[in-house]
Amino acid sequence: MTSRERVLASLNHREPDRVPIDLSGHRSSGIAAMAYPKLREALGLPPVTVRVYDPVQQLAIVDADALDRLHIDTIELGRAFALEDAHWDDWILPDGTPCKMPIWALPERNGNRWVIRSKSGRVIATMPDGAWYFEQAYYPFFERGALGDIPTAMDECMWCAVASPPGPLASGPEGLQRLAAGAQTLRASTDRAIIGLFGGNTLEMGQFFWRNDGFLMMLAEDPDKVHAFLDKLLELHLSNLERFLGAVGDSIDIILFGDDLGSQAGPQISPAMYREYFKPCHQTMWKRAKELADVKIMLHCCGGVRELLPDLIDAGLDAINPVQISCAGMDATSLKRDFGKDITFWGGGCDTQRILPLGTPEEVRRHVQEQVRALRTGGGFVFQQVHNILANVPAENLVAMYDAVWEMK
Repeated sequence: MTSRERVLASLNHREPDRVPIDLSGHRSSGIAAMAYPKLREALGLPPVTVRVYDPVQQLAIVDADALDRLHIDTIELGRAFALEDAHWDDWILPDGTPCKMPIWALPERNGNRWVIRSKSGRVIATMPDGAWYFEQAYYPFFERGALGDIPTAMDECMWCAVASPPGPLASGPEGLQRLAAGAQTLRASTDRAIIGLFGGNTLEMGQFFWRNDGFLMMLAEDPDKVHAFLDKLLELHLSNLERFLGAVGDSIDIILFGDDLGSQAGPQISPAMYREYFKPCHQTMWKRAKELADVKIMLHCCGGVRELLPDLIDAGLDAINPVQISCAGMDATSLKRDFGKDITFWGGGCDTQRILPLGTPEEVRRHVQEQVRALRTGGGFVFQQVHNILANVPAENLVAMYDAVWEMK
């Protein structure tokens, strides 16, 4: 099978010739820019200039030689853009490693921290000395409490305003043409499954604007305001979805939505609250996406969300990521038993809280092969470590992880 055939077979619940593998196919399956040079050295690959494509999470672009060596079957749509030197500027990673950063998201020094500003000049993200990534610093609706203009709020919110490639290359009068052309070029150049990052966040967008505690309290005490917000948000998301899939729908295989509905101890909200507020939004967007293009729907959704899976499946979800196996209710064996015929588990391949950063290579190898055995039967599984590979993960553990999957081909 080609990589694309392998991934699509698994998404269609047919067992492929081997387990498909994802690394850096989206912004939650990547590798920290500080860890990437060490991985390349461990693989015997030559040094390269590190390019930080996700400034907030400090994630590196994984080069083609590393993708080939690790038998990676996925690629993000963004890899078709920001290919010229003029799109990048010099920066220094927290460990002192020189790198390149997108020119439109270049941090600036402010005392003992780095900051990223919005177009208006407001500090929207900060990274103090000693930290490894940026944190949100401004919540557009929190102080005022009221619902304001959503597009304006997005411009003042870290998770919306700090863009990875294609970034502003896909905006403006000619942006859609550039987006379509780049997607078509990527499609013609690779047999890897292409993931298009869309977003379409609902619960998270409320938390981005009102802060987590503010929006969770609003869900409980002011349903009318929440519904008014979600109605406006859904209208905006659907308009953006029409434009996005109109440009790239023929070139991508998977469209990625995002909503972290879970926590370490279980869902952030009850199934009843999910059904009232967020399921109608998901159902509407996912149905429309499938009407617009022949794509699979994946949701990036951290935390323990077992109780929400029946409704997510009913809403039209094809795959869930990252399958956070260290959270309550997220044991891989029981998830596969109870939901494996209805949804693809994109992740859950290696615990990134304890095993990957703290285990020995042999412990990593055993753990990975246990997870693969639990999830691979009958398809419906794409290997990915639970979340992004952080800067402190030993390179030998990463090699052990990917080699363990390959050994089970």
